[in-house]
Amino acid sequence: MPIKRNEYLKAISREHHHGLLLCWKIRTGFKKEVDPIRIKKYVDWFYENHLIPHFEVEEKYIFTILGNEHELVKKALTEHRRLICLFESKTDILKNLTSIEVELESHIRFEERVLFGEIQTIATEEQLQLIKTNHSEENFSDNVTDPFWL
Repeated sequence: MPIKRNEYLKAISREHHHGLLLCWKIRTGFKKEVDPIRIKKYVDWFYENHLIPHFEVEEKYIFTILGNEHELVKKALTEHRRLICLFESKTDILKNLTSIEVELESHIRFEERVLFGEIQTIATEEQLQLIKTNHSEENFSDNVTDPFWL
């Protein structure tokens, strides 16, 4: 059954979809035995252009609704830090790509299925409006200079 998402959180959820597609692209690259350096180039581009701003919006305007001491927010923030380390690492590329693929998908599922549901139950209209004011949905344009997943 699809999750009923508040209108102001839908744009963030659509960004999650692009994150899940990133995981799929990494998996597909592995199956096709694409050079991990090629995959890493795309992953770095995605991180810089999409994930960093996404994490910032979540941490500034969405997680604060529950507060940084809430257990679910603590978990999400810990996962953000772990993912940032994986994305920024320049060593063990294959191992890190594997970890990114697994952990990013798990993190997105957690936010969608658990954290956002909790946030929706307690968010005030003002808090939801603040998300809308400070987050305009990105017009996702993919980097297809090297579409290794095709």
